[in-house]
Amino acid sequence: MKVAVFRPDDERLDEAVDLLESLGADPVPDPMLAVRPTDNAPQHAEYVVLTSKTGVELAHEAGWSPDGATVCAIGERTAATLREYGYDVDIVPDEFSSRGLVATLADRVDGKSVEVARSDHGSEVLTDGLADAGADVHETVLYELVRPGGSGRSAELAADGDLDAALFTSSLTVYHFLDAAEERGIRAEAVDGLEDATVGAIGDPTHDTASELDIRVDVVPETASFDRLAREAVERITDGGDEAEV
Repeated sequence: MKVAVFRPDDERLDEAVDLLESLGADPVPDPMLAVRPTDNAPQHAEYVVLTSKTGVELAHEAGWSPDGATVCAIGERTAATLREYGYDVDIVPDEFSSRGLVATLADRVDGKSVEVARSDHGSEVLTDGLADAGADVHETVLYELVRPGGSGRSAELAADGDLDAALFTSSLTVYHFLDAAEERGIRAEAVDGLEDATVGAIGDPTHDTASELDIRVDVVPETASFDRLAREAVERITDGGDEAEV
């Protein structure tokens, strides 16, 4: 049961491989994201939004201090990292997504300044949603996400019909998977190969991106976490689930 995972080549990939092995799968680690820091720090605002563990780490390295801001984190992992570095976390939305944070802040930020500190590929759902709620929104790019050289083993396996599942953890992993396949001249074959595999997307934005690019998605967990994504995908494979799109 070969399952491709596209997490960055750090502890997140190690944890993903360990989890898949514990579920009886044969992981295919194929990092599709690498972090390129910009050395920027979040700017001062009444509300500061951090969206990832990586963003928190880089903000801390850049010497960021909240200076009385209301600190918002998307996801428990981001919140936990903030606390590890000694920052107070004021708001974590129940839904770990840009939409979830917009819904949480919509009635609080009218006329307020909001700093969004994240990667160069952050969703406009967050910034546009906060602006529509009346906030004065500023965005700082803490890091760029690029495709590592040599990525694409999973695309080759998919093209050969040897991949049982692919677990996409962001829209960018979808784009980079297809870019790696295109680089090898096997894009159409790789997409066709995914038709015979179980395809998982960590959340609705990733699902939508995959669907727009003609990749059928079978699994979208209610909770946007890799743990749930992996477990539901493996369960679908072992239970012989049908091919209906989710």
